[in-house]
Amino acid sequence: MEKLKRDFYEGNTLDVAKELLGKILVHRIGGLELAGRIVEAEAYIGAIDKAAHSYNNRRTGRTEIMFGPAGYAYIYLIYGMYHCMNVVTGEDGEASAVLIRAVEPVIGIEQMAYRRFDKPLEALTKTQRIQLTNGPGKLCAALGIDKNCYGEDLLGERLFICRETPAEYFEIETSKRINIDYAEEARDFPWRFFIKNNRYVSKRS
Repeated sequence: MEKLKRDFYEGNTLDVAKELLGKILVHRIGGLELAGRIVEAEAYIGAIDKAAHSYNNRRTGRTEIMFGPAGYAYIYLIYGMYHCMNVVTGEDGEASAVLIRAVEPVIGIEQMAYRRFDKPLEALTKTQRIQLTNGPGKLCAALGIDKNCYGEDLLGERLFICRETPAEYFEIETSKRINIDYAEEARDFPWRFFIKNNRYVSKRS
């Protein structure tokens, strides 16, 4: 598999969000390699997006990395317990990112089962197997992605994204983003992209 290069992430954030679908997210941790195919992603563009942490170009210690360069991991915590992984995108200063919302397990599924449910894979129900990685917090737990990955260069050797060869054909669907009712008009932006009929997508539209 070919690792994505910096110029991929430097593209238009909406385009990058769509183009990330089907790519393979890889995390090497504790001598293991865990990986999943990205099946759902959401775009966030700070300058105009009230759902973005960097809305109106707000710079804080947490959001500073969103201002560039592209191709780094922006990790944050929700509900005080779940980590979410974002990919910094666009031009320097744009403060944009793409949230990885769901992946389909590819490598290390047995380890993912222990990380998520503390059970061997064969002991999981059909529903639990789907719930391994069908949400942003779930996929981070399954792949061991946490605050220690904040600021990770996605061109490095620990956390990165690859093209799959040969690429799988699929259809892309679009919808509003999820759980951002607070974001006024931005809650209606059609900036969520997902692979049609993939069972690991977090929510059907």
